[in-house]
Amino acid sequence: MQRSKIKDIFAREQSGGDVLVQGWVKTRRSSKSVTFVQITDGSTLQDLQIVVDESNPSHEAASGLTTGCSVSVEGVLVESPGQGQKYEVQASSLTVLGESDPDSYPLQKKRHSPEFLREIAHLRPRTNTFGAMARVRNSVAYAIHTFLQERGFQFIQTPIITASDAEGAGSMFQVTTLDLNDVPKDAGKVKHEVDFFGKPAFLTVSGQLEAEIFAMALSDVYTFGPTFRAENSNTSRHLAEFWMVEPEVAFCQLDGLTELAEDFLKYLCGHVLDKCPEDMAFFNKFYDDSTIATLEGIANSQFERITYTEAVKMLQESGEKFEYPVTWGIDLQSEHERYLTETKIQRPVIVTDYPKGIKAFYMRLNDDDETVRAMDVLVPRIGEIIGGSQREERREVLEARMSESGISHDEYSWYLDLRSFGTVPHSGFGLGFERTVQFVTGVSNIRDVIPFPRTPGSAEF
Repeated sequence: MQRSKIKDIFAREQSGGDVLVQGWVKTRRSSKSVTFVQITDGSTLQDLQIVVDESNPSHEAASGLTTGCSVSVEGVLVESPGQGQKYEVQASSLTVLGESDPDSYPLQKKRHSPEFLREIAHLRPRTNTFGAMARVRNSVAYAIHTFLQERGFQFIQTPIITASDAEGAGSMFQVTTLDLNDVPKDAGKVKHEVDFFGKPAFLTVSGQLEAEIFAMALSDVYTFGPTFRAENSNTSRHLAEFWMVEPEVAFCQLDGLTELAEDFLKYLCGHVLDKCPEDMAFFNKFYDDSTIATLEGIANSQFERITYTEAVKMLQESGEKFEYPVTWGIDLQSEHERYLTETKIQRPVIVTDYPKGIKAFYMRLNDDDETVRAMDVLVPRIGEIIGGSQREERREVLEARMSESGISHDEYSWYLDLRSFGTVPHSGFGLGFERTVQFVTGVSNIRDVIPFPRTPGSAEF
């Protein structure tokens, strides 16, 4: 008999028929005549009740089950007389696959703190929160690929090890095979030429520059992979290892990019609401009661578009007392972005044309020589969720920007070559996957939306 997932069982239109279900015990209560076992297999937030009566040869085994045990059950699916559950299984046989010592099993019938659960990341997927998080995370990832694939984008796997710093801001993890207890040096400097790659190499902070290579040949591409930043930050919004989605579009200027970003974000929100209603209701109830309303607002709204200069004027004339004073040239903070989306405009906002001094070297310079064709998508509750730009396709302008930023022309000669051989206007953006899942679920700490968080001082599992 083929195993049935609990999710599929609850989706049935009617009861009846033999079923085989397997999973882990959440709770068990027994009397002399009957034992009720709640099991889960992770396919849904709902538990399935197994009923084992005293005449069943498996009753003794069932009555000794403890939380965390794994079982295999054969029986008949029937309508449940209990409230809050559609079906239950009248067991004909129950086999214990794996015991679970109740004295040492750390998950009990109570809510555990996020800090405690991070210490047992090998077991926290068994909790309601992390089961729901994993399913939502999976759904968002599926929606990302589906949206881009249906629009003809090619999925490109860019390197994890690189010699390029795409952001030009450092904070990179170095990769080396040199003996750190006996580093070879010449005149006091590390002899990188004897290292594995013959030069300094790092974990990537972005796949964007490599994606541009393929956009110049395939037109529409995207990357979706891990990135690494060695920022010594212990905030609820930062990780050292996280995943980024980076579409890159040839023959596209900033206006086209803002349309793509708006459609993309609306699609993700709508997809999760449609495919994960049970899990989203859970997060809305236990984590942030504005979660569903916020996602519905994004999926159904028309995004506002303003320039950075207009945004600064709105903030200065707001009468609000911000922690960070607003002047032209500053990098907008979360409090500024949330004021714009939640109070002033009251819907998602796309801010464009930022000062060149606070943006990366590869962003296209505007005619005013002060701003670049950058854009940030701001949403309620968190502020920026997508950042992108039209790239600088003019070689001479890019060379000047690289010189201003202290970036070697020789090391990035291949990047400059893209502007010499058939250059075209092109644009792209980045969306942090974990921050998106954090936003979608309403979970307050980004460490709790990734299976195994990497933060300063922590690289467990």
